[in-house]
Amino acid sequence: MISNKQLFLLNTAQTSTTPKMLEIEHASGIYLYDTSGKAYIDLVSGFAVSNIGHRHPAVLDAIRAQLDKYLHLTVYGEYVQTPMVKFAEKLVSVLPSRLNNVYFVNSGAEATEGALKLAKRFTGRSQIISCHNAYHGSTHGALSVMGNEEFKQKYRPLLPDVSFINFNAVEDLELITTETACVIMETLQGEAGIRVADVDYMQMLRQRCDEVGALLILDEIQAAFGRTGKLFAFEHYGIVPDILLLAKALGGGMPIGAFVADKRVMGVLAENPILGHITTFGGHPVSCAAGLANLEVILEEQLVPTVFEKEALFRELLVHPKIREVRGMGLMLCMQLDSFQQVEQVSQLCGKEGVIIDWFLHCETAMRIAPPLIITTAEIRKVCKVILAALDQLA
Repeated sequence: MISNKQLFLLNTAQTSTTPKMLEIEHASGIYLYDTSGKAYIDLVSGFAVSNIGHRHPAVLDAIRAQLDKYLHLTVYGEYVQTPMVKFAEKLVSVLPSRLNNVYFVNSGAEATEGALKLAKRFTGRSQIISCHNAYHGSTHGALSVMGNEEFKQKYRPLLPDVSFINFNAVEDLELITTETACVIMETLQGEAGIRVADVDYMQMLRQRCDEVGALLILDEIQAAFGRTGKLFAFEHYGIVPDILLLAKALGGGMPIGAFVADKRVMGVLAENPILGHITTFGGHPVSCAAGLANLEVILEEQLVPTVFEKEALFRELLVHPKIREVRGMGLMLCMQLDSFQQVEQVSQLCGKEGVIIDWFLHCETAMRIAPPLIITTAEIRKVCKVILAALDQLA
């Protein structure tokens, strides 16, 4: 009989020629379990999704309760659906007052697309500024603002009038002008290998956008919901974006994204023409129910205040001659090595010992360390021991 792995390769589209090929049977907390029962610690949180771990009981309860009521009813924005209403209300309650209007979509890339349209529509301008080594998704608009030519050259032509600046470079802020509709930027650059901006730089960026009337879009698709030691990463910088992008950890494991802005800004999508942005499944009731439960868990279990202590323990333990640097913020960390060969070897060796660790799209010489926020100090010590043992085996 043909196996699931064979069917996976035969019938499902592939994103690379070397998938990990783990066949997972179930997951719980920070652990994934394969079909043989072997446990793996998910040190990347399903790529910044499972901040409260896999299958949190509160999220499962919320999903089950909503299943008994209704699933999809109609396209976004037509019916008053309680899960969407309650989730938007909760999100707005934990955000600054100018981020008071939520447009739910299905993913981070869709949030990027909606935000770019909103900025152009509201300002009446066309120029978009992004950063070198940025990653905002892989749909056409999102790909247009990706800051790595290698990943986009085969798909041109893309959006016109897109320019790039260097992240954290004050001198480049002069390129933001009265022709600029928006600057889209990750609050912390993720796929670039976790690059943290200076506080002064972010405040000057906010000031420059205000001076020229450009909207500031902050992409926190990876960085939000406690990942950096604050509920939202922009809180570290004393600024507020005009548009905030959310996804990944937004849904507690269910697919959902959102872009958030002031009602005055968001309102332009509703008229002249109507349906300025539309989605069939955005704000799906089951995803919104799961997302609300997820956010309540983060707040009620007080997960965010534990993040810096856990970061400090990782930094204390991850000391090795092969580690050039540990950078990042909170539990959004990067372990810098010398080569992709080293990274690949460490990933494989850790996998054999039941630790899932990976690298970055635009920085293949570094390893991602982004566990669920619920990871314990004992589990941190365990995974660091595995990583250090793997490093010891490098040539």
